[in-house]
Amino acid sequence: MGEPADAALLLVRVVLGAVMVAHGWNHWRGGGGLTGTAGWFAGLGLRRPRLQAWLSVWTEIGAGALLALGLFTTLACAAVLSVMLVAGLLAHRPHGFFVFKEGYEYVLVLGVLAVALGAWGPGRYAIDNAADLAVTGWAGAGAVLTVGVVATAGLLAVFWRPRRTT
Repeated sequence: MGEPADAALLLVRVVLGAVMVAHGWNHWRGGGGLTGTAGWFAGLGLRRPRLQAWLSVWTEIGAGALLALGLFTTLACAAVLSVMLVAGLLAHRPHGFFVFKEGYEYVLVLGVLAVALGAWGPGRYAIDNAADLAVTGWAGAGAVLTVGVVATAGLLAVFWRPRRTT
């Protein structure tokens, strides 16, 4: 791919990974902490909100760390996509596009970036590359999409009970 592209992939992986780690840390230790996060999830209609809060924390921190390292990049990207799909569908979609109105703009960008990173692969400066684990191209993007969408659908089928409006 070449030195500039590999450096760019490293930058994208590290920044997206850091964003996810920070987001997970904030769900755990920021603001209202885990209790506040669980309350927010309950307000979105998710059952077992404390479990959801912990799953979110560990998924975001774990996927972020894996991305930064370039380890199991495809699965880390799928986890990012799934988190962004859940957030986009349950929390942000009703508010429209723009993030300043609580819309889905931000989660859309992170989700699409995760799929694109699945297609591009982790780049030369990644553990996946050194261990010959890198999945790229249509296979990488397809794996990110498939695993991310199936994980989201599973979580929503098991835990989401939307509020009834009458």
